[in-house]
Order: sequence, then C-alpha cells, then structure tokens
Amino acid sequence: MAVRDTASLLAGLLLVLFHTWGAWAAVEVTMKDQVVAALRETAKITCMYTSDEGRGSMVIQWLFRKGTGDRHKIWEQAGMVTTINKTSSYANRISVNDTETDRGVVLSISDLQPSDDVEFICRIKSISEDPVDGHTILKVYGKPDHPTIEGVTTGISVNADSLSKIGTCKVRNGYPKPNITWYRNTTPLRNTEKVNVVASSTKESSGLFSVKSELTMKVDKEDKDATFYCEANYFTPTDGGMMETSKIKITVIYPSTYVDLWVESPKGRIKEGDTVEFRCRGDGNALETYSIQNLKNSNVSWDEDRVVLENVTRLDSGDYECTLANIDIDNEISNRTSVFVNYLDKAVLNPSDTVLMNKGDELKATCNALSSLQTNTTWFKNGKKISEEHSLALKAATFDTSGTYVCVVTVPEVEGMETSGSLHVHVEGKPEIQEEAVNEIETSEETINLNCHAKGYPPPKITWTTSEGKDINSGSQMETDSGAKSQVTVPLTSNVNVSCNASNKFGTHRVLFNIKFKTPKSETSNPSMDKKKESKGVVIVVIIICILLLAILGSVLYFLYKTGRICNRSGKQDITKEKSSKDNIVVELKSDNTEEAILLGVNGDKQPPGDQ
Repeated sequence: MAVRDTASLLAGLLLVLFHTWGAWAAVEVTMKDQVVAALRETAKITCMYTSDEGRGSMVIQWLFRKGTGDRHKIWEQAGMVTTINKTSSYANRISVNDTETDRGVVLSISDLQPSDDVEFICRIKSISEDPVDGHTILKVYGKPDHPTIEGVTTGISVNADSLSKIGTCKVRNGYPKPNITWYRNTTPLRNTEKVNVVASSTKESSGLFSVKSELTMKVDKEDKDATFYCEANYFTPTDGGMMETSKIKITVIYPSTYVDLWVESPKGRIKEGDTVEFRCRGDGNALETYSIQNLKNSNVSWDEDRVVLENVTRLDSGDYECTLANIDIDNEISNRTSVFVNYLDKAVLNPSDTVLMNKGDELKATCNALSSLQTNTTWFKNGKKISEEHSLALKAATFDTSGTYVCVVTVPEVEGMETSGSLHVHVEGKPEIQEEAVNEIETSEETINLNCHAKGYPPPKITWTTSEGKDINSGSQMETDSGAKSQVTVPLTSNVNVSCNASNKFGTHRVLFNIKFKTPKSETSNPSMDKKKESKGVVIVVIIICILLLAILGSVLYFLYKTGRICNRSGKQDITKEKSSKDNIVVELKSDNTEEAILLGVNGDKQPPGDQ
C-alpha cells in the first residue's frame, strides 16, 4: 500500500513538471485585430510568433474565413516545403515573406476586391505542441463615384393631399455600402409626418454597392426659395469621407393670399389724352382668374389681369377693383385703387379773336384756362416771350403794335399739359411807307428790284408808277402783321423816277426812287491782264530793237570790209610803223596773194600775235 502511494506521488510530480515545461515552451502568436486597405491596392498582414523550436520543425499556415463559416487554407509551409492552394481565389494574388526577424511572416494580398473583406488566420504548429492561431480582420474600402441628384420638373402644390416627391439621389460603386443624407438648405432631413426618405441599395456584380434615396415631403410656400441636396458618406481609414451633390430648387405652386392693383403707366399724374395701363397680380402662382372693374360704372369690366385705356378723359376718374379667384380652393380676394385724370380746358381769351385799335389807344387782354391743377400763362409775339401774366396790357398803340399774340397756358406739375389761344390786333390808320421819301440809286444794270414796305390797316394797296404816270404792273404784294410790302422789277435804259404808292380808306402815302442809269462800257479793262499785255509788249519791242541793232552793225562791218578800211587783200603782209605821238596812228598795208588783217593799238604799237 505504501509503495503504491509513493508511485502515484512520483507520477503526479512528473506530470506537473511536464506541464510546467510545456507552458514554458508553448508557441505564442501576435497579430493586429484589423488591417484596412483600399480596393485594388495590396494589403499586408503580419503574423509574429515565439517558439523555442527551430523553424524547420514548425508548420505555418495561412487560412481565411468569411463571417462564422468554415476555414479555408490558402498557404502552408512545413519545414522547407511551401504549398499554395491552387483552388483558392488567392492562388495568384498572395505572397508570404519573412519579417526582418526570423519569428514572423507577412502575407501580402494584391489587387484587393470586395470579397477580400474577411478574417485571415495565421496558424503556428510545432511537432510537440498543439497549433496556435492568430486572427486579423481585413477591412477593404472603396470610394464611390460622385453622387448625383435629380429633382422633379413639374410644379408641386402646397394643397396636395399626400406627400409629394422632391427628387432622387444616387451614389454608385462604393464599398462598404455608402449612406445618403438629404438636406433642406443646411438642415438634414429625417423621417417625420411631413418628410419621408426611402433608401435602397444594390450589390453590383463587382461586389460594390450602389445606393438610391428618394425624398417625399409636404411642401409649404416657403419651400419656393429652399435648396435641396444630398450628402454621400463612405468609409475611410480616418474619419470617413463625404461628397455633396449639386443643389436643386423645386417649383412650388401656392395660392395667393393678397392681390394688388396698380397703374403700370404712365408714372406720376395722369392727364386727359393719356393711355393708362392697369395691372393686377396676386402673390401666388396657382391657376387663378382675374377681373378688373370700374366701380363707378358697373357695366364696365375686363376679365384679365391687364387693362389698357386709351385717350382717357376726366370721366374715367374713379375707383377700380381687381378680384382674384382660385379655382382649386374656391376662394376670392380683391383690392382697389383710385385714379384721377387731370384736365386742362381750352384757353379763354378776352377779348378774343380779332381786335381793331386806333393809334394811341390802349388794350388789356386776359387769358386763362380751367384746370384741375395750378396753371401758368405766358404771352408770345412772333415767337418772343413778352409777358408771364394772365393779363396783357398794350399801351399807346402804334402800327408796330399790330400782330398776332399767342397765349400759352401750362400746368407745371404735368409735362406736356398745355393749351393755347391767339389774339389778332390791328391798328387802323393812314399808310406809312418805311422807305425814305426820296431814294437816290445809281446803277449800270439793265434791271433793278425795288422794295416798298407800308404800315397801316386795312392793309394798304401798293402800286408803282413812273414819273410820266405810267403804271408798272409787274409788282408783287404781300400782307404783313402791320401792313403790306411789295417788290417790283424795273427795266432800265436811261434815268427814270419810280413812285411807290400805298393807300387804304384812311389815305395815301408816296415815296420816290430816283434811278440814275450809267451806260455800261463795251469793254472792260482788267488791270492784271493789262499788266500782262504791257509786259509782253515791252519784251517784243526790246527783241525787235536788238535785231535792228545787230542788222545795222553787220551792215557797217560789211561796208568797211568791202571798202578795205579794215583789211588789205594781199597774199603777203608787210606792216611799217613809224614813230609818232600817242595821238597819231600811221598804218602801211602791203598786199600780196593772201589776205591778212593786222590790228594796231591806239598808241600805234603792234598787238602780239596772241591778241590779234
């Protein structure tokens, strides 16, 4: 019994020692919990282990598992032998290398795909120990395409019975699945009674995800100025990525709550004769009808939002009303505006039309016009302003007082609002011719135009006569403000006296034109031409004189030559010179078969051969 107990004790001690040594010699594996890598890039997963056994006595395996499924071996190294699972999808995309130390291996996975988002297991097994596993989850991510948004193109009524579709956002080819968030202006939209966001996703054949989100909501009038857009959020190793769509606006159809009626044109005060345009507009954009009515005359109305009244008068003044009806909600609203048409009647003159005055008389005329506004009056004569009062005073009338006086009445507050009238004043009396009593005129022309201006009223009749009493009937007469004027053309062959006679019922006035006729010369001299002709004549005379002198000189020389007074006609020349005083010259000529002429100086000396 004692021996048996001792054996049992020794066996227990050996077992304890064996387990303690096994714990000291156990393999330990260290790996990261997660490795993140982008699609189509290369992921590196490191497996570090510790063991007292050599590398040649160990087996290293790489396996993967999707979710909680089975494990699949893709690579194994037993001693110096390496095996790759050719049936695995990783056969051509993995490689295993040692780390810088000999107690670690690195699994490299190239061209990452969405299906690589799995758990990788590094298993280390020694000959004497059970296998030990390390685990790393590979997280694969891919940035999606830029999100798009498409809004509805039709109008959305605020009176719709149900939620109305606003638009649809899409984001494609992301991994893992991206999220879409809707925004109204800067506020994110969540599902409520008035807002509903429905999202759906699709897994493409590539393993990437596409997400679609549709927004429906109950719109208000304020949404007409709102902007809507989407935000796509996707996974990145840091804080995540975000992209926004472009912004859209929707057309909100809402009924009017207020209607306005106004005069579009003219701006400012209205006057008779203007064209008046009325406009009526509500603050909504729903399908509505308009009606404009003249409240002073209920029979006058227009079923439109724009009315044009041409050539308005003061009778068109009054209140106008616009009524707006919404056929969807069976509601009417209205508004009014008042219109006043300013007027200016014709100018009234006192006295009017035509007034006859005597010389020295006085006249006071008034001019005014009935108007709805303050008026100004201005008097003009011959386009010249002569008064800015409603009344016009003419004192000590003369023939110059005669003429047409124009009265212009204006309304300063309204441009173009004016009227006018005319007053014709005539001052009666005997004609007065404005030319001198006797007019001396000298002329060499064959005709002459004579003018005669006579003042007086009734307009004088002007006649022309010669001193012999002969009438000249070619005159023309024209009336003026103060009388008349006439012009006559008189043919001239000699001196003549012409009378201008002006007469009316009050008498006659005559003036005389004494015309002295100068007989025109047959030829007229031109000083410049005379000078030219004179200079040419002098030149011709000088040339003729020179020619005559040359002819005379030639004749004398020829005569002297023929008479032998210049040269001896001998063939041999012998000249004997005797001494003489300076005042005497003795020349002896001997003639031979040749002719020779010897010229002597005045003192009797023979000239050198070079001077002959």
